[in-house]
Amino acid sequence: MGQDQTKQQIEKGLQLYQSNQTEKALQVWTKVLEKSSDLMGRFRVLGCLVTAHSEMGRYKEMLKFAVVQIDTARELEDADFLLESYLNLARSNEKLCEFHKTISYCKTCLGLPGTRAGAQLGGQVSLSMGNAFLGLSVFQKALESFEKALRYAHNNDDAMLECRVCCSLGSFYAQVKDYEKALFFPCKAAELVNNYGKGWSLKYRAMSQYHMAVAYRLLGHLGSAMECCEESMKIALQHGDRPLQALCLLCFADIHRSRGDLETAFPRYDSAMSIMTEIGNRLGQVQALLGVAKCWVARKALDKLSQLKLHCLSESIYRSKGLQRELRAHVVRFHECVEETELYCGLCGESIGEKNSRLQALPCSHIFHLRRGASRLSRKHFGRPRRADHLSPGVQDHLGQHGETPSLLKIKKLPRHGGGSL
Repeated sequence: MGQDQTKQQIEKGLQLYQSNQTEKALQVWTKVLEKSSDLMGRFRVLGCLVTAHSEMGRYKEMLKFAVVQIDTARELEDADFLLESYLNLARSNEKLCEFHKTISYCKTCLGLPGTRAGAQLGGQVSLSMGNAFLGLSVFQKALESFEKALRYAHNNDDAMLECRVCCSLGSFYAQVKDYEKALFFPCKAAELVNNYGKGWSLKYRAMSQYHMAVAYRLLGHLGSAMECCEESMKIALQHGDRPLQALCLLCFADIHRSRGDLETAFPRYDSAMSIMTEIGNRLGQVQALLGVAKCWVARKALDKLSQLKLHCLSESIYRSKGLQRELRAHVVRFHECVEETELYCGLCGESIGEKNSRLQALPCSHIFHLRRGASRLSRKHFGRPRRADHLSPGVQDHLGQHGETPSLLKIKKLPRHGGGSL
């Protein structure tokens, strides 16, 4: 496939993509990649594939094409192409919540020698770096990066970049709980879409509406939040934007939780969690889990099983965040509930009901995990092993002294201090 034919096929794919025939567009571009020998055309079609897979939530595929694009840029020996390909690699890792890698690749972009594309893409590099710092909760560096990206946008009259930065700033101020600013910036983004976005993709309108919905909910304006979120979800469904669909479902769930309608909130958290898991958005998974935990806390009377689920869920959240003190507190409370409900195995001491497992019931109604060696169980004594049976001498009162907390499945018994709090 020659240069002219490659260019024609790329344009054909773009027309299909813009008319929401995404799969057909991908087929056209993939065929170009297989048959074209034109390096410039291959580089361009790889960029199209990266963008398309990003908007569809296929982040692993996005990363794969970004890596191939870097190799193509090196063959072309062009600094502008190399900068663009490293930016796509940074974005791919950002979507997969590999934030340290994102920052590293952004720094690589900034360290490349002066290029014509630097003035155009420098703001996008700063934006991606800011999103990564925000994902890591490094707020000062995130704000510095966003402000730098905003200066790039103003200096180059790039309203599209300014719109994206405003959405990220909305997310930033929502996290640090300045809800007025959390609303101001996505409103500014929506204003930019109305004034300059006639030829833009509808995703910019959808993203501004989503961030407005988040801010309105935090401010207690639930009607406005629902209206904005519905508009964003409508666009996301039309364009097959799975990542935005997941965010909207999460926002819907939060709105229903704020209204006290927990039964409506739960299935929406489940749906958001399902898509977040599918696309690999680990940060989104944590946010969905946190929302579910808040629903359980909001119930006035938690039964023991719900308490077990709450503490188990909190354990996974705090473990992913690396918050050891909070993690240990929930491990202790989990085992207190396990003891009260007697949901533990008398043979191995592990909790029962936390995951799918085969159980054996004895005539005395005790239950235990059915494993090899169960026949060696003493018939004279069937009780939960003592704490000291599982701890080495000298560490009974110093569990986790190296800053590590065992998982709920593996921990046998924790020492209590002051009613179970550490």
